[in-house]
Amino acid sequence: MVTKISPRRADYAWFRPITSRWMDNDVYGHVNNAHYYSYFDTVINQYLIERGGLDINSSPVVGFVVSSSCDFFRPVAYPDDLQVGLRVDRTGKSSVHYGVALFAAGDDAARAAGMVVHVFVDRGTSRPVQIPEPIRQALQAIAGGARPRP
Repeated sequence: MVTKISPRRADYAWFRPITSRWMDNDVYGHVNNAHYYSYFDTVINQYLIERGGLDINSSPVVGFVVSSSCDFFRPVAYPDDLQVGLRVDRTGKSSVHYGVALFAAGDDAARAAGMVVHVFVDRGTSRPVQIPEPIRQALQAIAGGARPRP
């Protein structure tokens, strides 16, 4: 059996707080695993909007999630203060592989870590297209955990 090691904060380039909600907790008293994906998706799209200029309402190009995974190391629960770390592990012509991790306040080790793959597509046809240049530049700014410029 392979034991995975929890990533560290230094492995990620961009962080945003996430507010857990009472309803995120499950019967076991911790945030249900399905909510982690929602946290990851929220922070990725926040980055694309803030740094890449993505207009989620009218941009001709949008990102579709085509793959995702998550490894869980330690639970979190409402009302923990949480942050999601983001980096870009690989970019292609029309796709990007993100590394994402969830941290509790004061923790250096991630409570959960995973990956998400976006394929950028034409909004009307859903066919893959090249990543728009402003988005590509924003993705390059956090490639491999590099710290983005303000």
